[in-house]
Amino acid sequence: MNRTTPISRLSTTSFTWRFVAFNALTTAELYQLLQLRSEVFVVEQACVFQDMDGADAQAMHLLGHLGEEPGQAGQVVAYARCFAAGIKFAESSIGRVVTHHDARGSGAGHVLMKKAVACLTQHWGAQPIRIGAQARLEGFYQQHGFEAAGAPYLEDGIAHIEMLRPA
Repeated sequence: MNRTTPISRLSTTSFTWRFVAFNALTTAELYQLLQLRSEVFVVEQACVFQDMDGADAQAMHLLGHLGEEPGQAGQVVAYARCFAAGIKFAESSIGRVVTHHDARGSGAGHVLMKKAVACLTQHWGAQPIRIGAQARLEGFYQQHGFEAAGAPYLEDGIAHIEMLRPA
């Protein structure tokens, strides 16, 4: 990322957050969120899989932009997609949770999860939320109220576990 100040030195309070439907994403936002997902899930994790799974059009998208005003948003550095109940799981769900590598250690992941749960709840009402978490991040998601809801399984060669957050 071309910046004079590394992301990790910035406060997560300087992020601008947007929670929007697929057709409300700008072209730049769509490009940046797909680039971020590819950088982390395909390149960094060395996992060759089809990230664009056809579900993005049915999701609400939470984007954390770096320190700009709405309408003039900067680089997307945190992202998650949220689904109504019945699309990915019987329950509502959050997936593709990702932060740019330079933002890790800044608390951006925790802010992202808090905002994702809050946005999902505000949009669809209080209800259980199910995720398919990478098993190595089980403790992270437990900090946000999620509990293991099944045995670990492999997805695209990476250990995952379903987790459920009660309403």
